[in-house]
Amino acid sequence: MNLSLAQVETRTAYPLITEQLVREEVKESAPKAVKEKHGKRGRPKGSANKNRKDVELSPFQTQLQGCIRAALELVGMDLGLVYFVYDGALGNNAGLQAVTQTGLHLISKLRHDSQLYLPYTGGYSGKGRRRKYGEKLTPETLTEAHLKAESVEKDIRTRVYQVQAWHRNFPELLNVVVIVKTNLKTGRTAKVLLFSDDLALSSETLIQYYSLRFQIEFNFRDAKQYWGLEDFMNVKETQVGNFANFSLFMVTFSQILSAKMEGLARGSMLDLKTIFRARKYTRRILNSLGKNDEEFLIDDRIFQIAEIGRIHAKAA
Repeated sequence: MNLSLAQVETRTAYPLITEQLVREEVKESAPKAVKEKHGKRGRPKGSANKNRKDVELSPFQTQLQGCIRAALELVGMDLGLVYFVYDGALGNNAGLQAVTQTGLHLISKLRHDSQLYLPYTGGYSGKGRRRKYGEKLTPETLTEAHLKAESVEKDIRTRVYQVQAWHRNFPELLNVVVIVKTNLKTGRTAKVLLFSDDLALSSETLIQYYSLRFQIEFNFRDAKQYWGLEDFMNVKETQVGNFANFSLFMVTFSQILSAKMEGLARGSMLDLKTIFRARKYTRRILNSLGKNDEEFLIDDRIFQIAEIGRIHAKAA
């Protein structure tokens, strides 16, 4: 399990905390997108009302919640973190409550076949409880008032809708963004349901934040390719945890370092390693010749010559 801090402006993710799923009950309860079961409507006779905010968290959700709280304590109050982004594995009420209990809003994804309902806007008969659920949310019940964006590319039309909707398993309204893709040649459609408990969040921002999840994949790629995450031979729990955290720490450290180096393309681990390797070899060669490297290397051009192996050429 890895939690990262995503910077929106640069679209960069910085690993913060990594923990192992070591207990069998935690591994078994690691979230999967659960398919909704549609049985008989209603509830058993004599059952009492339940507060759907009071949920029993699975061992995985409990561990995840602990990691979130540890990350918030590590970051402190200066950044004012607001959102926690996760994939469809937390697209359920227990996942939402696990996150909101930490003080953050959740941005996640629902199953494409989730049963959602528009709020009921009709009149009140004067008897019993007011009706809560209106029409079932489908691409056909969405109107132009819900449409936020539309584009066509390579015969694929993409429409983005935003609506506040009810889900029978959630206690409160959800801010749902419906992305409908239609093949204009075949007429086939597909939809994606993103959601958040923050009802004021715009569709554009919600999609942007959710898409930042993919930046974490680059962290694991760099940790495996450059910082040994794929090659270490440790098998004990503590050693594995230490090495995994160190590999991902090096990803964060190298990203911060590359951003501060003039003329270095952001995120280029190959260029960063080439530069430091070249400088180390250059100093050793000069020292072996009896030269004073501190005086000789005042002119940075000697490093430019040594950095021939760089992928991105240094700006003149």
